[in-house]
Amino acid sequence: MTPENDAAARYFSAITAALSGLEVFMRDDRSPLYRHGIVAGIVAEYIARLDKSFSCWRNRLGFMDTFRISRAESGFPVFQNLLELENDRRQADARLANIPLAGELREEMADFILRHKEFPEALQKSMAERLYLEDVKSETTFGPFTLAQTAKVSVNPKTARPYYLVHWATFDGSANLPLVYMVTVEDSSEAMIRQLVDRNGKLNEAVDIPLPVDGLLNPELAHRFDDFTEKNSAYTLSPATIAVNLDKDFEPLHPKQLRRVVLGPFYSAGITDNNSTVTEVLAKVRKPENAWLLTWTIQEVYSKGEKPGRKGLFSSEKTTQEFFINTDDLEAARQGVSSYENHALIPHEAYQALYAAGEAQKIFSGYKVHILSNGQVISDV
Repeated sequence: MTPENDAAARYFSAITAALSGLEVFMRDDRSPLYRHGIVAGIVAEYIARLDKSFSCWRNRLGFMDTFRISRAESGFPVFQNLLELENDRRQADARLANIPLAGELREEMADFILRHKEFPEALQKSMAERLYLEDVKSETTFGPFTLAQTAKVSVNPKTARPYYLVHWATFDGSANLPLVYMVTVEDSSEAMIRQLVDRNGKLNEAVDIPLPVDGLLNPELAHRFDDFTEKNSAYTLSPATIAVNLDKDFEPLHPKQLRRVVLGPFYSAGITDNNSTVTEVLAKVRKPENAWLLTWTIQEVYSKGEKPGRKGLFSSEKTTQEFFINTDDLEAARQGVSSYENHALIPHEAYQALYAAGEAQKIFSGYKVHILSNGQVISDV
């Protein structure tokens, strides 16, 4: 195995272990995040998508020599890899038609070995490409942008408006970071109120809503909402800016809360160099598969009140939200959020190495630390 292939194998082993551990954390009812209920489940679904992308990329190395990651910053693959994955998905059927079936390739490989007494590299690459394309075609991966879904519908008893929990995701091409968005938004559209709210101000049980629903539940606004989310999901935009833009651009929509989960940076010994102290200590971890650290941030902005709209003969103003920004916390103000949480997931052996080196307290200052040990996640250490 070449040094490049060895490094790639270590990277994929590390990121797969990290994402598997993070998914365990998100789905564990003892997890601190589980108090958010449906939120953890939604994030876990996107982590599973991301994990499938890495599985496909790993298979792709069987016939392609290059795979680039953002070594000095996010530790995640560069955006070009996601574009190539999507392009391969679109072309999968056409390319598979030109590659022999797996059974035929195995027979050819066995025959080649018997006749030539050497390994059939060209046939092996064809087999790897076939398996990769079949995988890409059938699996749900983490794409450059994932359209919104409505995951929950209810009614606010105070306003008698239906409200939706809507989520979507994007991979930011500049920061090379996966981002997951969730927004709770009330809908004052007369048609949706008539349809979804009964005479007692509760959700109309006679209406069958097969959740999750692709897109925003309001069909008249669904396409515009998709267009909005695709244009307003960049990492450079603060959650407050996105919430204000949503409030401004849609007359009947009233965003009450917006969350953004930023996955990363990811640190892996001998692969990434995005933090010299972390890299130096992780390099001392005995088992390479345990020499990693994954961080993520949960950002939230919420409405503290609503400014009533005004209708007049010559001008009118829509109802607007007053979003709370915690100016008492300089970092919250910088991020443009009401609150935020920094989290870190690390294998037990790697945490011990950081602790022994006297670096744990400094590195994890301001973080909620979660330790992965024997397939379980231990929090509040």
